[in-house]
Amino acid sequence: MNILITGGAGFVGSNIAIYLKEKYPDYKIYALDNLKRRGSELNIPRLKKYEINFIHGDIRNSEDLFELKNKNINFLIECSAEPSVLSGLDGNSIYVVNTNLNGLINCLEFCAQTNANMIFLSTSRVYPYNRINQLPVEETETRFKWTTTNGINEDFPLNGARTLYGATKLAGEIFVREYAEIYKFKNVINRFGVIAGPWQFGKVDQGVFTLWMLAHYFKQPLKYIGFGGKGKQVRDFLHVNDVCKLIDYEISNIDKLNNLCFNAGGGNKINLSLLETTKLCEKITGNKIEISSDLNNRPGDIKIYITDNSKITKFTGWEPIYHAEKILTDIFTWLQENETIIKHLIV
Repeated sequence: MNILITGGAGFVGSNIAIYLKEKYPDYKIYALDNLKRRGSELNIPRLKKYEINFIHGDIRNSEDLFELKNKNINFLIECSAEPSVLSGLDGNSIYVVNTNLNGLINCLEFCAQTNANMIFLSTSRVYPYNRINQLPVEETETRFKWTTTNGINEDFPLNGARTLYGATKLAGEIFVREYAEIYKFKNVINRFGVIAGPWQFGKVDQGVFTLWMLAHYFKQPLKYIGFGGKGKQVRDFLHVNDVCKLIDYEISNIDKLNNLCFNAGGGNKINLSLLETTKLCEKITGNKIEISSDLNNRPGDIKIYITDNSKITKFTGWEPIYHAEKILTDIFTWLQENETIIKHLIV
């Protein structure tokens, strides 16, 4: 098996590459990345350790991809993205569109010309934020809670604004389907919620649970933003190892899963409010930090997102294993073991 992972030095891409190489030593894996996101350069020695072929390239440049055209690639796992939900709010939308859409089309051209199958990492952000925020909510002591639903499934309405990030990913899903139909390669689309774990350099607009642990570990201030400034907004989240297990299953069962689209997230068992995350981070680190409040909602933000995993569990048997405290503890352990190099980037 020969596998190309775009965004291969990023948090998710590098972990998938290493997971597959550890499990299948005979696989030849290529990790292509432009190293734009700070911290991704730290994954290059990790990839080299496992004899994964790193290519410094950019999916926006088709020549970078097509240098691998003769490598007999069986699967292209599309992990590259500008993942910020705030992309474009500074008036510059070019990078998110060029990367998430034009770059994807280059990847699809690669699959079309090589007959490589594709696994596309999409996002829960394809679902419109106003429609999600219109779901009835009650406020408890530590969180907001939906009163009429247990999670978002694949049939949730798609009409409405969803952020530029979400829009590029939804458009990408459409192009995946069209290219696969025309050029007859197999594909699976995964709409992931929040993913967290070791080797993620979380920011306020992407990777919030890792950001929360980083701030507590290094005693940096945080802020509860919007929805009353109490930290009661809720997200489900996945350990990156649970993501890797799902991708592995999809590679091995592509014939059965071809042309399917799945929601995949922590679901009702693995989710936290920011306030609850604070309490867990305090418990794990022993540190208490300053957390201020900002009452203003950020554009495109949502009170709650919890995934309905019914479809993916039905088709694959997959369910996330790592519970919330275990995910945060694994991030804490990673920080302890790599404090010097991480501190250089964070503090």
